[in-house]
Amino acid sequence: MTKRSVTAQYPDALPELPPRSRGVIALFEENCTVCMLCARECPDWCIYIDSHKETAPPAAPGGRERSRNVLDRFAIDFALCMYCGICIEVCPFDALFWSPEFEYAESDILDLTHERDKLRDWMWTVPAPPALDPAAEEPKEIAAARKAADKAAAAAAAAAATAEPGQGEQAEQGEQSDRSDRSDDQGKGDA
Repeated sequence: MTKRSVTAQYPDALPELPPRSRGVIALFEENCTVCMLCARECPDWCIYIDSHKETAPPAAPGGRERSRNVLDRFAIDFALCMYCGICIEVCPFDALFWSPEFEYAESDILDLTHERDKLRDWMWTVPAPPALDPAAEEPKEIAAARKAADKAAAAAAAAAATAEPGQGEQAEQGEQSDRSDRSDDQGKGDA
């Protein structure tokens, strides 16, 4: 009540959006393996994917040919999309991202189905992920691997410490006497 109202000069001055704002879904096409998880999990069925299989020659002679899916069409109908983000969460290859882009209004509702070239253009507006917190605990996988490595190193050090130093010298003397006995036996065989 005590402050003056401020008019946002929207078309001339763009608003400052929060870092995790949900604008549109962007596609990083190189990571897409056409697994169809995003289309299957979408509650609105607004993702359309078409693909075909290509066969690659074997990498080595005698190997078998490999087939892979090639993306032909990836489209999202933003007239149906409810911006839930399930497609982004289920993508195992990080091909889909939230872009803060929000200016994509169309005069016809049929024009709200955007194809992969438009989704790829939005990919370059995706902000970089925030830096890792230096005070955070390390991931559980790395912690488990480090713990196993430390345990193996401690076991190896304990095994080396339990070996008595005198046993090594006695073993060396025994090997030398075995060598001299063998050389004596070879000398008698030659005579």
